[in-house]
Amino acid sequence: MRKLWEQVKKFMKEEDGIGTLEMLLIIAVILVIAIAFRKWIFQWINSLFQNTNQKVTDTLNDNTIVLP
Repeated sequence: MRKLWEQVKKFMKEEDGIGTLEMLLIIAVILVIAIAFRKWIFQWINSLFQNTNQKVTDTLNDNTIVLP
Protein backbone atom coordinates (compact mmCIF):
# COMPACT_ATOMS: atom_id res chain seq x y z
CA MET A 1 0.00 0.00 0.00
CA ARG A 2 2.88 2.32 0.78
CA LYS A 3 4.36 1.74 -2.66
CA LEU A 4 1.07 2.66 -4.30
CA TRP A 5 0.85 5.88 -2.29
CA GLU A 6 4.43 6.78 -3.29
CA GLN A 7 3.57 6.19 -6.95
CA VAL A 8 0.51 8.46 -6.64
CA LYS A 9 2.63 11.21 -5.05
CA LYS A 10 5.24 10.85 -7.78
CA PHE A 11 2.58 11.03 -10.47
CA MET A 12 1.08 14.20 -8.96
CA LYS A 13 4.47 15.92 -8.81
CA GLU A 14 5.33 15.22 -12.44
CA GLU A 15 5.19 18.27 -14.65
CA ASP A 16 5.02 16.35 -17.91
CA GLY A 17 1.80 16.29 -19.87
CA ILE A 18 -1.08 18.71 -19.97
CA GLY A 19 -1.60 20.99 -17.00
CA THR A 20 -4.85 22.35 -15.69
CA LEU A 21 -4.38 25.75 -17.28
CA GLU A 22 -3.70 24.28 -20.68
CA MET A 23 -6.76 22.05 -20.39
CA LEU A 24 -8.96 25.01 -19.42
CA LEU A 25 -7.65 27.04 -22.36
CA ILE A 26 -8.39 24.22 -24.80
CA ILE A 27 -11.93 23.85 -23.43
CA ALA A 28 -12.46 27.63 -23.62
CA VAL A 29 -11.35 27.74 -27.27
CA ILE A 30 -13.64 24.83 -28.17
CA LEU A 31 -16.58 26.55 -26.45
CA VAL A 32 -15.93 29.84 -28.24
CA ILE A 33 -15.78 28.07 -31.60
CA ALA A 34 -18.96 26.11 -30.83
CA ILE A 35 -20.81 29.28 -29.83
CA ALA A 36 -19.57 31.17 -32.88
CA PHE A 37 -20.67 28.45 -35.29
CA ARG A 38 -23.73 27.13 -33.42
CA LYS A 39 -26.21 28.02 -36.19
CA TRP A 40 -24.10 26.25 -38.79
CA ILE A 41 -23.60 23.24 -36.47
CA PHE A 42 -27.37 22.95 -35.82
CA GLN A 43 -28.14 23.23 -39.55
CA TRP A 44 -25.56 20.56 -40.33
CA ILE A 45 -26.93 18.18 -37.68
CA ASN A 46 -30.52 18.76 -38.84
CA SER A 47 -29.56 18.06 -42.45
CA LEU A 48 -27.87 14.82 -41.36
CA PHE A 49 -31.02 13.68 -39.57
CA GLN A 50 -33.26 14.73 -42.45
CA ASN A 51 -31.11 12.87 -44.98
CA THR A 52 -31.06 9.79 -42.78
CA ASN A 53 -34.82 9.96 -42.23
CA GLN A 54 -35.43 10.32 -45.97
CA LYS A 55 -33.20 7.33 -46.78
CA VAL A 56 -34.94 5.17 -44.17
CA THR A 57 -38.35 6.21 -45.50
CA ASP A 58 -37.29 5.49 -49.09
CA THR A 59 -35.95 2.10 -48.08
CA LEU A 60 -39.09 1.16 -46.19
CA ASN A 61 -41.31 2.29 -49.09
CA ASP A 62 -39.25 0.37 -51.65
CA ASN A 63 -41.35 -2.54 -52.90
CA THR A 64 -38.36 -4.64 -53.94
CA ILE A 65 -37.43 -5.29 -50.31
CA VAL A 66 -39.33 -8.18 -48.80
CA LEU A 67 -39.79 -7.90 -45.08
CA PRO A 68 -40.33 -11.13 -43.12
